[in-house]
Amino acid sequence: MIVRKVLALAGDGIGPEVLAATRRVMDWFQATGRAKFEVTEGLIGGASYDVHKTPLTDETLARAKASDAVLFACIGGPQWDQLPYDVRPEKGLLRLRKEMGLFANLRPAIVMDALASASSLKTDLVRGLDIMIVRELIGGIYFGEPRGVEQLPDGTRRGYNTQTYSTPEILRIAHVAFDLARKRGKRVCSVDKANVMESGLVWREEITKLRNAQYPDIELSHMYVDNCAMQLVRTPKQFDVIVTDNLFGDILSDLASMLTGSLGMLPSASLGAVGADGRQPAVYEPVHGSAPDITGKGIANPLAMIFSFAMMLRYSFNLGADADLLEKAAQNVLSGGVRTGDIAEPGQTPISTTAMADAVVAELGRLAK
Repeated sequence: MIVRKVLALAGDGIGPEVLAATRRVMDWFQATGRAKFEVTEGLIGGASYDVHKTPLTDETLARAKASDAVLFACIGGPQWDQLPYDVRPEKGLLRLRKEMGLFANLRPAIVMDALASASSLKTDLVRGLDIMIVRELIGGIYFGEPRGVEQLPDGTRRGYNTQTYSTPEILRIAHVAFDLARKRGKRVCSVDKANVMESGLVWREEITKLRNAQYPDIELSHMYVDNCAMQLVRTPKQFDVIVTDNLFGDILSDLASMLTGSLGMLPSASLGAVGADGRQPAVYEPVHGSAPDITGKGIANPLAMIFSFAMMLRYSFNLGADADLLEKAAQNVLSGGVRTGDIAEPGQTPISTTAMADAVVAELGRLAK
């Protein structure tokens, strides 16, 4: 059996708790002979800074590049808010994405029937929702140059960032979106701000050219980001695949996550280009943050982390059937009324992080019989 090398980065806050819960699920797949993992752990974010005075060491980065996939939890917390900008926890994740070339961020927003009532929107608007947001991850305003803070002659300061996208950057993320759409509903909505931003105009034009040349079977639409935000809370089921830039994708994917009822439910995959050796760099992470307000209480929802592992099975290890099995097990657990505090309904008794993982493992065992 192939041994898959996985680097686990718990990070900060609730990261160690949700990662430990996911390791219980990974152990089940190993114990049943369905997969074999060689898991090592490393530090990132504030945890790394506390030990090494940097949010990501060169050694951890090298291990990430040498792994078959990285399973990452979350970073950050108020205890690091006063650090210099270049060593804050978030810089570790940004460097990891950039150095590994993780240009494509896949963020599914799926509403399971058991949780439709947990959404902040009316049930009929979200029941059956299944959106895939494809976010460009290593370009745009987060990485553009020049950037900085300058002191002005009058004593005030000016902060500036640069939004920039080239044809190759746009085309490679567009290919990902169109290819995903071919396996789904064959509809792509490209989101930009082409009416006021030149980078958005180039984005729109290049994606249109690619669709016309190589994807005539895909229905392509365009939408300004402000309208898209409105439409996501007005009629979200109109969307199939949304492709957008780094900044807009960051905002829209968090907005879409709340359609499902909780940030604690949504996974993501960050993928790079397939190399000459056939390997594809990949990091899998939940959308939620480090949740410092509940850190150490054992009540964090681990399902976003567990679903991220399911995406790892599907996209990095070609174990689609096992990914389906895991997702089915989690859905069955939720249908049975098992809830952590963030998704518990009135009258339900919330369970712990560990208990949720154990419930998923038990259901995996039942389904596998």
